[in-house]
Amino acid sequence: MPLNTTANPVTHRDPEKPGRIEKLGYGMAGGANNVVWTGISTFLVYFYTDVVGIAAGLIGTIFLFSRIVDGASDVVMGVVLDKTRTRFGKARPWLLWLALPFAVVATALFAVPDANSTTQVIYIIVTYNIALLVYTAVEIPHGTLGALMTYDQHQRSVLNVAKMIGAYVAIIAITNITLPIVDFFGGGQSGWIYTFVIFGLVAAAIYFFTFWSTKERTDPVGTKQDKDRPSVKASLISLARNKYWFIATLVLLLMYIYNAITAGVAIYYSEYVLGSPALVGVVATALTLATLGGMLLVVPITRRFGKRDTAIVGCLIAVVGSLIIFAAPDITAVVVIGQIVRGIGKAAIMGVIFAMLADTMEYGEWKTGIRIEGLIYSGASMGIKIGTGLGSALIGWGLAASGYLGGQETQTAEAVSMISNLFIWVPTLVSVLMAALLYFFKLDKQYPQILEELRAMKERQV
Repeated sequence: MPLNTTANPVTHRDPEKPGRIEKLGYGMAGGANNVVWTGISTFLVYFYTDVVGIAAGLIGTIFLFSRIVDGASDVVMGVVLDKTRTRFGKARPWLLWLALPFAVVATALFAVPDANSTTQVIYIIVTYNIALLVYTAVEIPHGTLGALMTYDQHQRSVLNVAKMIGAYVAIIAITNITLPIVDFFGGGQSGWIYTFVIFGLVAAAIYFFTFWSTKERTDPVGTKQDKDRPSVKASLISLARNKYWFIATLVLLLMYIYNAITAGVAIYYSEYVLGSPALVGVVATALTLATLGGMLLVVPITRRFGKRDTAIVGCLIAVVGSLIIFAAPDITAVVVIGQIVRGIGKAAIMGVIFAMLADTMEYGEWKTGIRIEGLIYSGASMGIKIGTGLGSALIGWGLAASGYLGGQETQTAEAVSMISNLFIWVPTLVSVLMAALLYFFKLDKQYPQILEELRAMKERQV
C-alpha cells in the first residue's frame, strides 16, 4: 500500500520503553478516571430518581442527548490534542491543567438546588454537560498518552492492562465505599456532596502524579513543524479510510452500553430482585474482582492467541455468565457466580480493546501517510460516550415504560421484570454483537508487516 510522501511520519524505533514508575503512573490515571466516573455511572441515575425525585424517563433522555453532544465534542478535543505542542508534550499537560476543574464539576453534579422541578432539570442538564466536557478533556489525553509512550505492541498491551487494573481497583473501591461514606456524612443530598468532594480531590492528586511520572516518545515536541501537520480535513479523511478504527469504535460503543447497563441497573436489581440495595456492593464487586483477576492473564494469553481471538472468546464467556444469572435470578449466590463469569469475559475484552485501538493508528498512517493519535482516540471516545449514554438512557426509558416509581419500597411486577431484563438480556445481546464485529478485525496479523513498511519508508526519506 503506497504512502502519501507529503507526510512526515516519525521514526518508529523507541529509544527506550516505559519503566515501572511510568506504567504505574499511567495505570493510576485509569483509576483516577473511575474514582469519579464509577460513582457517577453507578449512582447518578439512582441519585436523581430516588434522592432528588426526577422522573426516570426524563433522566434517561437527558443522559442520551448529553452523551451525543459530548461525543461530538470528543472529535473537537482530538483535533485540539493533535495540535497541542508544549514543553511538557501534547497529552500530559491536559492532565495537569484540568485535574482540579474535574474535581469541582464532579461535585457540582450532586449539588442540585432545592427548587422547583424545572430549575432542577435545567441545573442537571448544565452541570452534567459541563462535567462531560471536562472529563473529555482529561480522558482523551490520558487514553492517547499510551500510544505516545511507545510503539511496541506488547508494551501497549501492558499499558492497557495497567490502565484497566487501575480502573477496576477504583471501581471496586468506589462501588463498595460510596454508600457507607454517604451514610457516614449523614445521608441525604449533603452526604453525596461531601463524598464526591473527597473523590474529586483523590482523582486530582492521581492526575498530578501521572503528569509527573510519564514521558511521551512517539511524537516528541519538535518532531513536526506546523507545515508538516495535516489539516483537519485531511485528518478526517484519513480517519474515514481506517476500517479497523470503525470496528474498534463500534466494539467500544457496545462495550460501554454493556458497562452502563450492568453498573447502572445493579442497584435496582439488588433492591427489587435480590431484596436489599446493600447487596449492590457484592453484586458489582463480583463482576469487578473477576475482571481485575482476568486482566492479570490477558497479556500472556494475547501474546499467544492474539488480541482479536482473545476478545471474541471473552464475549462468549460473558454470554455464559448472563445465562447463569438467568437460571436463578433471585438467588444472590447464583447471581454472584454469574457476575464472576461475566467479569472473566469482560476482562478478555477490556484488556485488549484499547491496545487494538492504538494499533489502528499505525494502520491509518500506513494507509494514508497521516498519523492522528488524538483524533483516532477521540473518535473512539465518542463511541464510548454515546454507548454510555445509550446504556443509561435504556435504563431510564425501560424503567419509565414499566411504570417504575422512584423511592418506593415495592415495585410492580412489570417494573421488576424490566429490571431483570435490563440486567440479564441486554448484556447478552450486546456480547453477541461484539463477537460478530470482532470477527472482521484482522489487524493483528497485518501489524508487523505494516510497522516494517513504515520503518522502511522513514529510512528512505532520511
